[in-house]
Amino acid sequence: MAELRPITEENFLDAFSLKLADGQELFVSHPIRSLAQAYVYRDQCQPFGIYAKGKMTGYVMVIYDYDVPEYDIWHMMIDEDEQGKGYGGEALDEVIRYIKTKPFGSSDRIALTCNKNNPKAIKLYESRGFVPTGNEDEDEIEFAMTLE
Repeated sequence: MAELRPITEENFLDAFSLKLADGQELFVSHPIRSLAQAYVYRDQCQPFGIYAKGKMTGYVMVIYDYDVPEYDIWHMMIDEDEQGKGYGGEALDEVIRYIKTKPFGSSDRIALTCNKNNPKAIKLYESRGFVPTGNEDEDEIEFAMTLE
């Protein structure tokens, strides 16, 4: 079972050690870039390590967009050696549970973008209730869901 743990000074180097599988750099940024963004947006976001069996197996960041308002899921990735074990789906479920607590503000909308050439991620997001919004930017498709 995957769990989320906030990125702190005790575990951020573990996030730096995560590796994307060949070709996945086209789909998601490495946590090093994401953590730089987390610092800039520190008053409205939370980066998490995705843990399974006590080991960091992935990374995801939740950010609150005050302008919309909505919660966004950024840079979700699972280490290349840990893919295919169900950790991505479990982590996404945990992210949705976290957002339901409305840690940064009120909103019932969650959005994310996905590369249109990443069918595994699209299938995962759709399996959790995300639907395409019709908004696209270059090769990225926006998906969203409304919390009940």
